[in-house]
Amino acid sequence: MARLCPAAPLLLLGALLGTGTPLRPGSPLPPGPLLLLGSLLLPARPALAGGHVPALLWSTARSQWNPEPALHEGHIVSAQELAVLLQPVFSPSPRNLVLFLQETLSIDDFTYYSESYGNKNPFQNVQEILQSSPSSLVLPAVDSKATTQLLSFLQESGDWNLTNMTNLDVSHLEVNTSKPNLLVVQLQPLVSGLSEISTLEAMAENDKIIGRLTMDLEERGIHFSAIYTAVRPSRISRRTETMWNLRRQLMATEEDSSSYPPVNVTIGNNTCILFYAGNFSLKANSSVFIDLTNATFVIQNVDVSSSVCSDVNTTFIMTNKFYEGSARYWSTLDSVEIEQDEGKIATFNVSVISAPAEYSFHCQLVGTSTLYPARLIPSNSEASNWDVFISSFQLQGFNVENGQFSYASDCTGFFSPGIWMGLVTSAVLLWILAYGVHMIMQLTANSRFDDPKGPALSVPQTE
Repeated sequence: MARLCPAAPLLLLGALLGTGTPLRPGSPLPPGPLLLLGSLLLPARPALAGGHVPALLWSTARSQWNPEPALHEGHIVSAQELAVLLQPVFSPSPRNLVLFLQETLSIDDFTYYSESYGNKNPFQNVQEILQSSPSSLVLPAVDSKATTQLLSFLQESGDWNLTNMTNLDVSHLEVNTSKPNLLVVQLQPLVSGLSEISTLEAMAENDKIIGRLTMDLEERGIHFSAIYTAVRPSRISRRTETMWNLRRQLMATEEDSSSYPPVNVTIGNNTCILFYAGNFSLKANSSVFIDLTNATFVIQNVDVSSSVCSDVNTTFIMTNKFYEGSARYWSTLDSVEIEQDEGKIATFNVSVISAPAEYSFHCQLVGTSTLYPARLIPSNSEASNWDVFISSFQLQGFNVENGQFSYASDCTGFFSPGIWMGLVTSAVLLWILAYGVHMIMQLTANSRFDDPKGPALSVPQTE
């Protein structure tokens, strides 16, 4: 139950998983509306900087694309430019096309994961395909809005025989060569932020799928073109490396806005809850990974019917209380719940997430890991089966004006471990310097009457 001070505005925070079909650890993600975490809102520092993804294109036909670079370095390919670059695929007549679509990918992934793990190159097949293909094109930066609508654009651009490959076993693939085919391969999502090794393994598995399908089509003598891209950038998936980089960036330039809009809860004409996350993922029993980011923020296939601005018992429980010490109202997120099968509820207590009632709350990393600055602490046995990862978290449940977040109260302390290390090291070096200066100041010169090579001065003891 959310306890509200009499003079405080009433609050929501409801987040339901499923559409009456609760989630259970180890069960697949149910269809239909997935979830709401109150409502989403753009953070003071948006989650996705740039909003662009790479696109790799190759074909069995020669001279499909001009080998000369047509785009200058740093250029982001727009939807219109991408349509022009894809024209050779459709003319003079549509050919067979394979679309490898991944949830997240960034151009930095190709160098980061290849160089960080020695001989374990998770993109070995992709690199070999690009080098051996008669024609290929690498677009380092494509607007993610263009790739989000890429499948719809391709379907409208030709009379395709559409095949969605849910079973990634290419041995059972049947291709009718009498008509142009559009094969859509939904690659498995990356385990964002939960385990870098798992992310590497997922990338390597996707690379194997691309290699197997490409080799199978070539062995059958089928001419085709292929596109390998993603819906949104994966830079946020590596934000876990910055968990020790918790610092306030003074005078920092504001990043570009996010590539997807927030989810909100509106009662009548009043928007009462705002919630945003750059990445929202769950992991059940350390094995089943559920990425809710795309379904929640991009498709916005969420159920907010149980979210109300009142003091009811919902998935999120917040309080708005007047504290005499600070002479102001503070909003505090008390708990988070995941509803499972058979009425079981996984409950998490929440630490750190509080802010003045007129502000929003922002934190770069929120989840069950002990390394995160804002933690979800399991309070029952069901909760211990879940891992939760939320990045670029921002939440406001009171005093929402014009549907926008207020000034953000950040969870990051001013002194990070790195800053403390620098301060302690500097203090030790200053102490050594001060000690050395003090010793130097104690040095005295020999008297001019002292002759170290002469005979010792003899002073008689008796007169």
